[in-house]
Amino acid sequence: MPELPEVETIRQELIPHVVGRTIRTVDIRYPPLVAGETPARFASRLIGRRVVDVRRRGKYLIFDLDDGGHWVVHLRMTGQFRWGEGETEGDKHTHARISFVEGGELHYRDVRKFGRFYWVRDEEELLGHLGPEPLSEAWTAEALAQAIGHRRAPVKALLLDQRVVAGLGNIYADEVLFVAGIHPQRPGYTLSDEEIRRVHEAVRAVLEEALAARGSTFRSYRRPGAQQGGYQHQHRVFRRTGEPCPVCGAPIQRVRIAGRSTHYCPRCQGAGIWDSVEKSGTAS
Repeated sequence: MPELPEVETIRQELIPHVVGRTIRTVDIRYPPLVAGETPARFASRLIGRRVVDVRRRGKYLIFDLDDGGHWVVHLRMTGQFRWGEGETEGDKHTHARISFVEGGELHYRDVRKFGRFYWVRDEEELLGHLGPEPLSEAWTAEALAQAIGHRRAPVKALLLDQRVVAGLGNIYADEVLFVAGIHPQRPGYTLSDEEIRRVHEAVRAVLEEALAARGSTFRSYRRPGAQQGGYQHQHRVFRRTGEPCPVCGAPIQRVRIAGRSTHYCPRCQGAGIWDSVEKSGTAS
């Protein structure tokens, strides 16, 4: 699933193409793509509207329209936007085509078909449940401590909770906890103020690294020009099970936490009691 660095990269790279352009046609080829109304009703809300900005909230893209409405997109597992200057049909995985009066087309591709389009007047109705943006000045180590310091859930699960912090997913939660030197199975309430500060700093550092590399590509993530991201080549632990830790050389381990594969270094991130919890089968 595209996480904050991937969605932010898409946002940045779509802006030069779509901001200031007026939507001419909307062709929805997979009706369940549109949430809450018919594709025809959704299309009628977009046609004739000028895109005035493209923003991001967590893992959501928000296209601001000149009538005050918002076209909101959640890419879910495999959603992609592709930009083209000419008119093309796309392929069998192209489920929406949006053309513009000034020229150019925006295609939405989604192999798994889990992505969703929304139209909202008040974006808070859809996105109000999201926690703070991790790269904003308003998100502090103290705010993170208040959100997780009393929780019994594993810190990995807490970082995946979009109400705690918006935009982190499986890739970056693993990388963050490695950089912070925190075992992913640690319950939130066991973290000291210093450890929470390290997690907070690691979130910012890892996300900024990933943004600089334009995100991580495995199977499905592509930028609007079809390019791959580059951060997958910098991953320290994610999807590196059995490979040597880049710091200490110990084999990277994998366990399931909150239903997700989790990668960590048992030496750098603290073995002992938490590895025993995993081996007992309670980590999942």
